[in-house]
Amino acid sequence: MAKIETVEALRALYKPVHERARQKEIPALDKHCRRFIELSPFLLLATHNAEGVVDISPRGDGPGFVSMLDDKTLLIPDRPGNNRLDSLRNILENPTVSAIFLVPGMDETLRIRGRAEVRDDDDLRAGFEVRGRLPATVIRIAIDTAFLHCAKALMRSRLWHPSAQIERSELPSLGQMIKDQVGIDMSAESQEQMVARYKETLY
Repeated sequence: MAKIETVEALRALYKPVHERARQKEIPALDKHCRRFIELSPFLLLATHNAEGVVDISPRGDGPGFVSMLDDKTLLIPDRPGNNRLDSLRNILENPTVSAIFLVPGMDETLRIRGRAEVRDDDDLRAGFEVRGRLPATVIRIAIDTAFLHCAKALMRSRLWHPSAQIERSELPSLGQMIKDQVGIDMSAESQEQMVARYKETLY
């Protein structure tokens, strides 16, 4: 075993990249990317701070919850979460972001790279009103590149296959796991209590 330290050494271990994979990046959303985003209820947003520390945050809502101002601009509502603000703070320090969009039942994914900013414009927030509630902020992404990613990872993981799903009881409640990890005297919220609380604060 040896540490790989050069691109040349790394490339020698792999087959040449297929020309289709090399050329598939496009500088703006086309009709296929737009349709993918319209169908997607979930994405993973990658950000990093000024020191290069990376954070990946899940974002989800109903299909098409990400708005497309045009073929170069995305708007993502920042729905209520844990208020750590990791992604938002990172964007303030370094605007470069990446996102992967998923569509349930579809093994291909859509990848986006671009430059983000955090906005609190009233008109932008109003466009994401749900049950009379507005997101505190909206993430605006100016797209640099977009490309569709092959299905192999999701095929191997069988992510959408019903037989791959586990019973929630295979793990303790989130409250119990955090209590065990943090090691402080705190009540362990049951999974049922947590779900009930979340339903009240989704928006």
